[in-house]
Amino acid sequence: MPEFTPVIKKNDIQRQTVRIAKIISDDYQGRELVLVGVLKGAFIFLADLVRQLTLEKVKIDFLQASSYGADTISSGNIVLKKDIDVDIRGKDVLVVEDIVDTGLTLAYLIRHLKRMSPGSIKVCAMIDKRERRKAAVTVDYACSTVPEGFLVGYGLDYAEYYRNLPEIYHMKL
Repeated sequence: MPEFTPVIKKNDIQRQTVRIAKIISDDYQGRELVLVGVLKGAFIFLADLVRQLTLEKVKIDFLQASSYGADTISSGNIVLKKDIDVDIRGKDVLVVEDIVDTGLTLAYLIRHLKRMSPGSIKVCAMIDKRERRKAAVTVDYACSTVPEGFLVGYGLDYAEYYRNLPEIYHMKL
């Protein structure tokens, strides 16, 4: 049975999401923004984030990529499982991630989206975790920085389990 240690409490998640949504709203005021959520992990954070934005024109789409499978470390082999449907040509795009860890998946997704000629691409992550960063990626908006450990809860999973936990935990097998 895994052992869970709390890392980010529910109230802290909410407070950080409101804080980052205000910054994003200020940065994109008067512009159309396309939020691209990275499935499956970012769906909970994206839902909370978008409801806090004060922008008039927001579109939401999703893409899905995988590099973990049922393991706790990235395989490094990234597979695009679902692409976006919205035309992002000339648009401001904000990629919304649950966590940026090695950065390999995010770097792959940014390269993929750039081929669609957006006006700009920035990244928002619930968690920026730099301990194992292998790709030079920029997280423009981060709610929290966590130094180490395998995290679950609030969308983050282990083999598709524990996404439903309302807080973020270190999981030890």
